[in-house]
Amino acid sequence: MMDFFDFHHHKKNISFGVYNVNIGEIPHGHLYSIGIHPKDIKINAVENQFQWLRSHISESCFAIGECGLDSFVTIDQRIQEDVFLRQIKISNELRKPLIIHCVRKFYEVISFRKKAEQAMIIHGFNKKQSIAEDLLKNNFYLSFGKAVLYNLSLQEILKTVPLDKIFLETDNDDFVIRELYQKVSEIKGISLERLNEQIIENLETIKNG
Repeated sequence: MMDFFDFHHHKKNISFGVYNVNIGEIPHGHLYSIGIHPKDIKINAVENQFQWLRSHISESCFAIGECGLDSFVTIDQRIQEDVFLRQIKISNELRKPLIIHCVRKFYEVISFRKKAEQAMIIHGFNKKQSIAEDLLKNNFYLSFGKAVLYNLSLQEILKTVPLDKIFLETDNDDFVIRELYQKVSEIKGISLERLNEQIIENLETIKNG
């Protein structure tokens, strides 16, 4: 029975994947990512938040994130950018990839790419072809979630994304990751085994920076 890696999830019972640690939480034993999400920024407590972040980075920490920019969040854009940049610097220092949350700020996020020395992965990608192309041109990885199962335009985009730039995730959605792997293997016209091998290769690539 094949195991399928869940690149970004919020479920403590999944061991084969990257668990997203909530702000203020203490990570448990599995692989995890830890970061300050734009919606969680507390303007008067940012230093405490960074202290929490740094003090809970261990061997099991796979990535920094979610972090990034969100146009729907009420926190001032400059503050969001400052918090994002500080997390990019932590990623550079500790040689860990970045899991990016981005809402309607893709070109701003792309402008930060040159400051990052490690891989940057856009989680839950569900945007149009032109944005996918611009992200790929700037050497981002794209992680896809449940929307691939039913969104025809996203399926078309996925056909054009190189296999070595893809990850798959459940995020907050309630479904089995195998379904997503099955769908993507059909879209890409490859076997489930080949897709699974490629995702593991991609993980090794971003881990080794």
